Amino acid sequence: MSGRCHRQAGFTLLEILIALVVFSLVLLVLQQGFQTATMLFERQHGMLASQAELGAVDRLLRGLITRADPGAGREGPLFVGQAHGLVLRGALPMALGNQPDAQADIRLSVDSSHRLLLIWIPYRHVIESAAGERQQTLLTNVTDLDCSYFSNGHWNTTWDGDHLPALVRIRIRFPDGDPRHWPDIVAAPFLDPMP
Repeated sequence: MSGRCHRQAGFTLLEILIALVVFSLVLLVLQQGFQTATMLFERQHGMLASQAELGAVDRLLRGLITRADPGAGREGPLFVGQAHGLVLRGALPMALGNQPDAQADIRLSVDSSHRLLLIWIPYRHVIESAAGERQQTLLTNVTDLDCSYFSNGHWNTTWDGDHLPALVRIRIRFPDGDPRHWPDIVAAPFLDPMP
């Protein structure tokens, strides 16, 4: 027999406590990393969603302007523009009209609740009971809508004529601090009357 003391194999209490503290610190760092990554992902997702929403509104407004009915000068103005909104007659998008090339009298404006609204009434060629006014909220939390109209070499803040302007510029304004930003929408209406 040897005179040495044989220790039992295993870890001491101090070693176990140190391992638990290190393991807890690793878990804490991982949890903070996951929270930060999730927060960044949600922020990026929200930003991309708002940009997609703005892109859809951009395409809709460009389409409405380019398909505005120029008329033939006999029905009075079919396009009336103000500094903060516009009214036109044109083809309603399929998503709103349920019929291809359905004509409507369309108004674009910002209401007192800071919503960008598209309001339309289906256009009828003959006298009949008109369908009720319909509206679609395009964007919320909009401060203002600035519209201007290009013709004869300069921009005007209003338009009331028997023909369409050469260009229409729409600027959607958001409150200070709002992360949404979008460049001006500039579109050219088709200027020839439809046969």
